[in-house]
Amino acid sequence: MANSQLQVRPRAVTGKKVAQLRRDGITPANIFGHKIESTSVEADTVELTHLLRVSTKNQIIDLKVDGEAAARTVVVREVSRHPITDRLLHIDFYQVLMSERMKADVKVVMHGTSDAVTTYGGVLLQMVETVAVEALPGDIPAEFVVDVAKLTELEQAFHVRDLHIDETRVTVMTDPDVVVARVASPRLAAVVAEGTAVEGAAPAEGAAPAAT
Repeated sequence: MANSQLQVRPRAVTGKKVAQLRRDGITPANIFGHKIESTSVEADTVELTHLLRVSTKNQIIDLKVDGEAAARTVVVREVSRHPITDRLLHIDFYQVLMSERMKADVKVVMHGTSDAVTTYGGVLLQMVETVAVEALPGDIPAEFVVDVAKLTELEQAFHVRDLHIDETRVTVMTDPDVVVARVASPRLAAVVAEGTAVEGAAPAEGAAPAAT
């Protein structure tokens, strides 16, 4: 997959004055990294919003800073948004070396249909949202897909060790015995539907939500 690209400019405005930048359609940002001095930059909000929409988590971005000869290879480390309007407020880019391993959290995605849900009335629970890994920046997966069709019995579980991972390139930091997803019995499903908290469990898409 080709790297995404974004043009940014050095930023002199800091502090409370960045509010005017946002009103002018500009999002303040920072670039930081291992043994790299933090650099304040700014990006066009429309272009940045489009980039975030089409890019996957941990995707490499060629960040072109005005006045610099070479693009910087970065990943999005943190995005700050307004709690009510969801408007972009600030973004942190982490500059990486393509030859140096880095740690990242990879999103877990449920896919397919479980017979234990459709036939036995169980409820599919997604227990973790991400799995921690370490790899070269170009080898970090965009996501881990869990084929829930493999969960055919009630109380059957899918563990981190069951994920499809190229262990020659990617080192999994999360305990392999951690449960990623499982199918709870109809009894537990009824409890979840009534809003009783299920400690440590997050329902997958389409499942009844557990209270927290």
